[in-house]
Amino acid sequence: MAENVITGANGAVYINIDEGLKRVINNGKLFAKLLTKFKTSNAGSLDEVLSFVAAGDYEKAKISIHTLKGIAANLALTELYKQTVETEAQIKAGALDPGTQESVKKCFAETLVLLDEVVAKYGG
Repeated sequence: MAENVITGANGAVYINIDEGLKRVINNGKLFAKLLTKFKTSNAGSLDEVLSFVAAGDYEKAKISIHTLKGIAANLALTELYKQTVETEAQIKAGALDPGTQESVKKCFAETLVLLDEVVAKYGG
């Protein structure tokens, strides 16, 4: 059974549409609306996390990345969720690896672009 997913340039699953639709009782319009809201309301959230890290405020960074991770999980943004798990672990340890930071930034940007495919398909 092939899953209804959107993959990124690296071949990873970025959006698991089947899983996202299950969470909203297969209401495609609602799923598209939630993805649109995520894009408009959270476009700067990763920048916020990274600015907290740069300022050395790991407590605020932990809260912000944890929130982003939870939203990604709830919306079935699979790759973003995986990368925010790693980012959160590093922030909790008190340092964010530059490679991880670059990777999560690329993933976040690509996720925001790919959301448009789902929104277009389900008419949000």
